[in-house]
Amino acid sequence: MQEILNALCDSTRRAALAIIWDEDEHCVCELMERLDASQSRMSRHMKVLREVGLVVDRRDAQWVRFRRNPDIAPEIMMVISAVLNAEKVFEQEMA
Repeated sequence: MQEILNALCDSTRRAALAIIWDEDEHCVCELMERLDASQSRMSRHMKVLREVGLVVDRRDAQWVRFRRNPDIAPEIMMVISAVLNAEKVFEQEMA
C-alpha cells in the first residue's frame, strides 16, 4: 500500500489516473496532450503507475495504450476513487 500512496503523491500521476479511471483505454499521446506533458515525462509517470499495479498497458504500433488494471483489489479501488474524488472536489472549490 505504501508504494501506491507514494505513486499518488505526484499531481501528474493523479491527473493521468483520473483520465484512465473511466475504464477505457487511453493512448499516451492523449495523456500527453491533456496534461501538457512531454513524451518522456509522461512515460516516466506511467511507468510508476504500472509498476505499482494501478494501470496496465499494451503496445499499439508506435504508441502505448493504458487502462485501469482490472485486477486491483476492491479496497485499493476505493482508496484510489476517494483520492480522485477528493481532488476533483478541491479543484472545483478552488475555481
